[in-house]
Amino acid sequence: MAARSIASLSLSFGLVSIPVKLYSATESASGVGFNFLSPDGGRVKQQYVSEASGEVVARADMKKGYEFEKGQFVVFTPDELKALEEGATHVVEIVSFVPEKSIDPLYYDKAYFIAPDKRGGKPYSLLRQAMHESQRCALAKWSYKGKTRIVQVRPADDGMVFQQLLFADEVRALKDLHIEEEPVTDKELQLALQIIDQVSEDRYDPSAYEDEEKKRILKAIDEKIAGKQIVSPEASALEPGGQVIDLMEALRASLTKTKPKKAPVVKAPVAKAVPADEEVLAAKPRRPAKRAAPKVEEAPSVKVRARK
Repeated sequence: MAARSIASLSLSFGLVSIPVKLYSATESASGVGFNFLSPDGGRVKQQYVSEASGEVVARADMKKGYEFEKGQFVVFTPDELKALEEGATHVVEIVSFVPEKSIDPLYYDKAYFIAPDKRGGKPYSLLRQAMHESQRCALAKWSYKGKTRIVQVRPADDGMVFQQLLFADEVRALKDLHIEEEPVTDKELQLALQIIDQVSEDRYDPSAYEDEEKKRILKAIDEKIAGKQIVSPEASALEPGGQVIDLMEALRASLTKTKPKKAPVVKAPVAKAVPADEEVLAAKPRRPAKRAAPKVEEAPSVKVRARK
């Protein structure tokens, strides 16, 4: 199934205008959804109720308004809202080029792909190759649905990525958490580096991972349909908020668990060929050799004089 473009845009690169089409780069995998049921087993419906009268309001009778003061709204008609949306421009203006690594991924929002539209192949390829050679990406402004958005345009292997970025006031700061830094010893650091080295990979392979929780829940649903009782999974050995009693011992245990040592291979001794006549002799039990009696040195003779 061919991908459908979301919008047709014009990427402004200096005096060059590149016609491009915008495509969604990601597809959210929906989780397992559960429905609310009434006591009689029927599905319940969501309704909108007026805070003033308490009556149910149909969607066709709803209006859109902006609350400028508590309880006071300015109402917009559908035509006025449409005029506001049409005020958005389809021109994406590149304002600067920065090193790609200078943008913290924390500011990444929705990702899109852009592909050249008619007569846009040559300038598209030129911009992509120029950014690749300079190792820089483009920052551009884009007005869409009543909001100016900052986007990053970066080269990829097969095209260009149109990455929507968050504004500074949309990202919280880590310093607001007031995290205290604890001293780390050289031995602890070396063990931690060994653990990192043992489980390191050259690159991220997204196909190596899957939603295990979703599979577990779907399996439980199948068992429930089959009439089986759902058994709660065993609790994790490490409960949230647990404390490590001995950091060094935990690091050493992690090394053992991460990469078990291979048992040394002991080669069996090779039996030597024995001649037939020696085999017969070997079969007969040998008598222990007689030990020679130890020589006893004679004591020197002592002459005894008789007393007169």
